[in-house]
Parts: sequence; C-alpha cells; structure tokens
Amino acid sequence: MGSLLCSKHRETVKEGITTALEHLSSSKDEMTSLVRISNLTDEWMDILQRLHLELFFIPTTVITLVTVLANPLILLCIFLTRALRQETRYLLVANTLAADMLFLILNLATIICNTVRLQIPWLVCQLITAVTVTAYCCAILTVTLMVVDTYVAVRWPLHYHIYLSPARTHRILAGLWVLAAVYPFILVIMTERENSQEKVAVCLVLISLGFIQLKQMVEIHIYFFVAALICAVLIFYCYIRLYMVTRIQGIWQTRFSRARVTLLAHGLLLLLYFTPGFVFTLELFLFHRKDINQDVRVWVSTINMCVFMLLPRAFAPYLYGLRYREISDSLMQMLFQQRLSLITVS
Repeated sequence: MGSLLCSKHRETVKEGITTALEHLSSSKDEMTSLVRISNLTDEWMDILQRLHLELFFIPTTVITLVTVLANPLILLCIFLTRALRQETRYLLVANTLAADMLFLILNLATIICNTVRLQIPWLVCQLITAVTVTAYCCAILTVTLMVVDTYVAVRWPLHYHIYLSPARTHRILAGLWVLAAVYPFILVIMTERENSQEKVAVCLVLISLGFIQLKQMVEIHIYFFVAALICAVLIFYCYIRLYMVTRIQGIWQTRFSRARVTLLAHGLLLLLYFTPGFVFTLELFLFHRKDINQDVRVWVSTINMCVFMLLPRAFAPYLYGLRYREISDSLMQMLFQQRLSLITVS
C-alpha cells in the first residue's frame, strides 16, 4: 500500500515538473518573441529614417484625403437616391468604396502613428491588422462579384433581377464581410495571449502577420493563395464567357466602342487591385529569409503600402463611380440642389 502511494506521489511530482518545464519553455519563447518584435520594429524605423522613406507618406496622405472626400459623395448619392440603391451594381460599387474608405483610414492612421513613433500595444496592432486585411479582402471579393454581376446580367437578362435582387444582394454583401473577417480574427483570437501587453514602435500588417505565420505559415499562405486563385479564375471565366456571348452582336467591332473601353477600364482596375496583394504575399513569403537585405524589405513594403495599394482606391471613384451616368447625373443634381438652397437662404 505504501509503495503504491509513493508511486502515485512520484507520478504527481513528475507531472508537476513537466508542466512547470512546459510553462517555463513557453515563457522563454514568449520573451524571445517579444525581443524579436521590439528589435525588428526599431530596426525598421531606423531604416525608414536613414533612407528618408517617410517622404512617401506625403503622397499617401494627399491621395487618401482626396479619395476619402470623393467616396462619401458617391455613397451619399447612391443611398439617397431610391433608384440607385435598388440596383445591384450600384450596391456593389457602394460596398467597394466603403471597404476602400475603411482600408485607407486605417492605413493613414497607422502611417501617422509609425511616423511619430507612437507606442502601440501589440494586441491593438493585431486588431488593426485584422480589420485592415478584412477591408482589403472584402474590396477584392466585391470587385470579383461585380464581374460576376455583369456576366449574370448579360447571360440571363430576363432572370437577372430574380437571381440578384436587392434583398439577396444585401445578404451576399453581409456574407462577404463575414467571409473576409473570419480568418484574420481567428488568428487574433488564437494569439491574443501572446505578447498582448508589449508595445511596438511600428505597426505594420507585414510584421504582424510575419510573426503570426511562425506557427500558422502554411494556413496563412493557403488563405491568401486560394482566395486570390478563386477570384482570378472567376474573373477570367466570366470575361471569356462574356466575350463569347457578345462577339456575335458586333459591339467589339469599333476600335473605341463602349464595350472595349469598359473592359479596358475594369481590367486596369482589377490589375491595380490584385497586384499589391500578390506583392504582399511575396513579402510575407520572404519575411523570414536571412539572405534578403532588410533595406530591400523596407523599400518594397513602403512602396507597396504607400503607392501600389492606394492607386486602385484613387481610381475607383472615377472608374467605378462617376463613370456610371446615373451616378454622375444624380450627384450633379444633388450638388446643384444644395447650391440652390444655399443661394436661396443667403
């Protein structure tokens, strides 16, 4: 009986020692990760200042402010005009512009905080990263859905309003936001206990996901790759089918026909939307490579964040918004009425 109790006691002590060693190892790994994050963010900021890359923040601020001023006007025009908010294509435009505005505001706020070296808690940085990735992915998904919407309208014109009614479009858009938000916020929840109290001088999506992918590298790459592949396949399929269906109608014969100009504008905007995503995926893949110069990483990340990611959002209000005659006419009418009321009051 005594030997049995001693055996159980030894097993309990052994389990306690094992648990303590695991906890100690976890704490050690956490401290190592904290040091690496702090060192990397400090080094990143030193390179930015040494190479004077903060000058890229000037066009970033200008483009963001101009776009954030243009997008609300189009959104107001769509939601205040009954005929426009009942059309699926305009609801998709509104959702794209709303996602772009959220992305631009978070991007500008992050850049300002990084410039003034504001110490941000690591958990807050991860939340900003999750919302930024959600906004970017939602814009990509909505742009893809706009191509599908055009294909459905041309392929089944008599059943278009049944397939994509306004009520169904609202549910689809809500589903897009949920789909875009699920994985980024799952990552935040999984890592909320790690480094949550640590403050960093630089909060970048690349750095946040770069450290998270130490444990979820395969999942993160699969998430971005599969999402981009599905969107690209859908877009190419819809455009090829659209061309095959409409080529017998003669709308492609004229060199500067509306169909050609529309395809060119949409193709350019799609290229501008997808290119920064592929560049970011490449940055993420090379994040832990030792043979890549850190200066090169900072250069590529800064240009991608301050230029490439802003170009589609700067063009979107004009190529997707004001190019629609109904939106431009409603906007001019709304501005004219506002001006007329001001003149009457004065």
